[in-house]
Amino acid sequence: MLCAINFSVFLTHILVLTFATTEAASDQTKTVEFNVKPGGVVHTFTEGIGKYVCSFTYAAQGGTNEDWLMSVGLSDDDRMFSCSIWRPQGKSYLFFTQFKAEMKGTKIEYANAYSQTGHSDVPLKSEEFTIGDSAVTQTDGKFSAQLSKLTVIGRTGHDEL
Repeated sequence: MLCAINFSVFLTHILVLTFATTEAASDQTKTVEFNVKPGGVVHTFTEGIGKYVCSFTYAAQGGTNEDWLMSVGLSDDDRMFSCSIWRPQGKSYLFFTQFKAEMKGTKIEYANAYSQTGHSDVPLKSEEFTIGDSAVTQTDGKFSAQLSKLTVIGRTGHDEL
């Protein structure tokens, strides 16, 4: 079981690195900056490629507005769609009261959420968030309110004829 988990983490890192470092056609990857706003109001930011869409819905308190990035990528064979949401400056000073990353057009194969200590990403405890078929959400009463990165990879269901 541990081997399968390690392989899954390895595969995810390869997919994320592939999306991040490949000089793919502009229609296969996008990175867009958006502003995360405190105040406790629910906000949603959405980006997609073709029929595949990632939406990040959140509410946060404290601090001031922060610049965040959302990257979406579609694998060369159109079978995997990824969405990464993160604060490029690292640690967020906002307290997230809720978050949800929703993927449309895919079934989630992998997801992880992170906070940050110093310059290192620290995975949230598995009980702090819930991974469903199409969304990753905070677990009420268990989420520590700290979020600096969220990565989601989904299978598109695209089959070759």
